[in-house]
Amino acid sequence: MDEERALCIVRAGEAGAIERVLRDYSDKKLCEGIFKVLVKDVPTTCQVSCLEVLRILSRDKKILVPVTTKENMQILLRLAKLNESDDSLEKVSEFPVIVESLKCLCNIVFNSQMAQQLSLELNLAAKLCNLLKKCKDRKCISDIKCFDLRLLFLLSLLHTDIRSQLRYELQGLPLLTQILESAFSIKWTDEYESAIDRNGPPLSPQETDCAIEALKALFNVTVDSWKVHKESDSHQFRVMAAVLRHCLLIVGPTEDKTEELHSNAVNLLSNVPVSCLDVLICPLTHEETAQEATTLDELPSNKTAEKETVLKSSTVVYNGMNMEAIHVLLSFMEKRIDKGSSYREGLTPVLSLLTECSRAHRNIRKFLKDQVLPPLRDVTNRPEVGSTVRNKLVRLMTHVDLGVKQIAAEFLFVLCKERVDSLLKYTGYGNAAGLLAARGLLAGGRGDNWYSEDEDTDTEEYKNAKPKEELLKPMGLKPDGTITPLEEALNQYSVIEETSSDTD
Repeated sequence: MDEERALCIVRAGEAGAIERVLRDYSDKKLCEGIFKVLVKDVPTTCQVSCLEVLRILSRDKKILVPVTTKENMQILLRLAKLNESDDSLEKVSEFPVIVESLKCLCNIVFNSQMAQQLSLELNLAAKLCNLLKKCKDRKCISDIKCFDLRLLFLLSLLHTDIRSQLRYELQGLPLLTQILESAFSIKWTDEYESAIDRNGPPLSPQETDCAIEALKALFNVTVDSWKVHKESDSHQFRVMAAVLRHCLLIVGPTEDKTEELHSNAVNLLSNVPVSCLDVLICPLTHEETAQEATTLDELPSNKTAEKETVLKSSTVVYNGMNMEAIHVLLSFMEKRIDKGSSYREGLTPVLSLLTECSRAHRNIRKFLKDQVLPPLRDVTNRPEVGSTVRNKLVRLMTHVDLGVKQIAAEFLFVLCKERVDSLLKYTGYGNAAGLLAARGLLAGGRGDNWYSEDEDTDTEEYKNAKPKEELLKPMGLKPDGTITPLEEALNQYSVIEETSSDTD
């Protein structure tokens, strides 16, 4: 707003309008004044104070419009060391200025379309990647990395062109993966295997925040990466998946931060080509074998508490493979179900991931089948009644949200190797009817995908109960309004039609 317009409103005399215009006009002048100070050679403490005020003011879109210029953006880029060609960051006294400048840029880019366009013109993404390279292995400047990554995430979220630039021109996939490696202090024991210190301290708050921002930025960079065409791409995705496996097996400073960390890891794993997800499981190491790793099927299936106690201190093993990461994903899924809300955002990503892993990787499917659909012993209660993972998933098969019910049913169907008889055994006809109708499988059969022919074994309890089971029958209304089996109802209507056609 210019001075003349502001004066006209003041002269009009409306109290509320006068207060608003004076405040906006004053804030605009303050912003302009701050930029005039920032171009001068003033002490670092003065720069930090100015930037802190600008960060607060930059949350207001109305104030940003007149001050978002190329010149002002370049001032912030210079203070954030985004225009520097020097290969190192040596002056520790400048770090607070860099951090505050990056915070201001995050607010301005998020709230101003003009700033978003200027970011493209100023090639901001490339400058941010260059700054990351300078500080990727330095623990003492994690705040700089964190807000650099947050700004990179915002840019890639707001501009699809920047995603392509990051992926190919700027090599964002290996760069951001290296940032994660640094945040987790990963030590590789094999090409796609890292050492896990079970007795080590949790991740620090700073490194956790840095890792979360890197995961979000990587999600945008890899959002269209379902198909891999090059061997080099396959290797990069496998390295990233191995880093994400490490991420699932460590904890943050608090339970909430751990869940946020794992949630972003799940989202990113959903972008990894399914053929590269085999690195989530691996053969046992010599150390794990020597430590007599616990095999899940050695524990009674009904002693859940006993299982959890053992698993906290032991490796999760199935068919000689380390299944810890898959077990974490399964536990994460169950916690999301137990929350009872926000299923579409919080639950469907991990359910989709487990479904695709199960469809593509036999060992993962067999392990999940063992955990989710163990041999059926309780044949007296309905499938949706109870507190097991199976019971919870079966209840979701009739959820009001179509997307949630579809993915829950699909997951169980894949665990059953897409065999209708097996699905009905564990879920019941009524719960499975929606999926089967959508697939055209109400009459039985199996899906289109091929699965190995390992046989399912029925328990004695199920064998004894199977002949006594009553399958649900499709029902219809008789002419008198009463319910009867559908075939009988149709026959009665046919009789009525024939009778009415014989009489004129």
